[in-house]
Amino acid sequence: MTALVGVRYPIVQTGMGWVAGPRLVSASANAGALGILASATMTLGELRAAVREVKSRTDAPFGVNLRADAGDAAERARLIIDEGVRVASFALAPSRELITRLKDAGVVVIPSVGARRHAEKVAAWGADAVIVQGGEGGGHTGKVATTVLLPQVVDAVDVPVVAAGGFHDGRGLVAALAYGAAGIAMGTRFLLTSDSTVPDAVKAEYLKAGVNDVTVTTAVDGLPHRMLRSELVDSLERAGRARVLARAVRHAAGFRKLSGLSWSRMVRDGLAMKHGKDLSWSQVLLAANTPMLLKASMVEGRTDLGVMASGQVAGVIEDLPSCAELVGRVMAEAQSALVRLHAPGAQPPPG
Repeated sequence: MTALVGVRYPIVQTGMGWVAGPRLVSASANAGALGILASATMTLGELRAAVREVKSRTDAPFGVNLRADAGDAAERARLIIDEGVRVASFALAPSRELITRLKDAGVVVIPSVGARRHAEKVAAWGADAVIVQGGEGGGHTGKVATTVLLPQVVDAVDVPVVAAGGFHDGRGLVAALAYGAAGIAMGTRFLLTSDSTVPDAVKAEYLKAGVNDVTVTTAVDGLPHRMLRSELVDSLERAGRARVLARAVRHAAGFRKLSGLSWSRMVRDGLAMKHGKDLSWSQVLLAANTPMLLKASMVEGRTDLGVMASGQVAGVIEDLPSCAELVGRVMAEAQSALVRLHAPGAQPPPG
C-alpha cells in the first residue's frame, strides 16, 4: 500500500465527516500516514478550498473521500483530478465508469467495503485497493467482526486490502498484516489526537468512555450506526416515529441550507441511496439526521444536541498525542511486536 499511494507507513487516517479537515489530514500526511479529507459535508467550493489548504500544509500524498451516490459525484471527481489529489476513497462502491475515469487520470481509487461481495465487485471493476471495515468500526457499520471479515476479503481479491475497525496501536497493525492486510485504517484514534479540531469537551467524552459505552443504534438514521452512548441517543431510541421523522425534516432543511443543495438535488441523492438497497423512504429521510447531529458535537461541541460516532476502540484510548507522535508510536509498537514474534523474550532495538 505504501508503494501504491506513496506514503511512508501503512496507516490510513479515515475520512470522518466534520473531523477530517485540512489540519488533521495534513498532520496525518506529514506524519507519514495517508490522510483522507472528508468531503460529504462540503460544497464544491469548500472542497476545492480544503484541498488547496492541505496542499499548502504538506507535500505528502493525501486523499479525498467522496460519496459515490451523491448527485454531484462526477463533478467532485473532476475537482480532485484537476487539483492533482493522489487518492479517491469512497464510503459506498463507486460505479465502474467513475473508477475508470479516476484511474485514467492517475488517481488511486480505494473504496471502503463492509462485505466480501462488495470487495469482489469493486476489485473486478478496477479499484486499486479496498478498505475493509468490520463491525467494531465507528459510524455506519455491519455485523461481522474484523477478524472474520478481513481474511475473507484478503482471500477473495488480488488488490491490497486495508483493515479497519478496532485498530489503535502497533499490535493491531502486526495482527492485520498477519491476516494478509496491506495496512490499517483508523478513525477514532486519529479523532483523539491533539491535531484534531474536535472540541476538547467532546474529546473528553470519548476519553472517559469504556468499551461498553460504545453502542450500535438505528435511532439516528434507520441504519446501524456505532457511537458513544449518551442521553441524546437514549432519547432518540425512546422517541416515537412521528417525533423522530419531524426532527429529520428539520435537519434536512438545515443541511440543505448548510450544503447549498437544492431540494431536488437532495431528492435525487435520496433516490440514489435507495437504489439497490432495502431502504424505506423513512430511512432516507432520517439520513438527514446524521450530518447535522454530528456537526452539533464535532464542530459546535454540543454533546447534548449531537451524536458522537465512535469505534469500539474509544474504550481503550486514554490520551491525545499529536499525529506524528501517534504514527511514531504505532510503528515502534509494531516493530517491538515483530521482534517478540521472531525471538520470544528478545528486547526490541532502542528507538
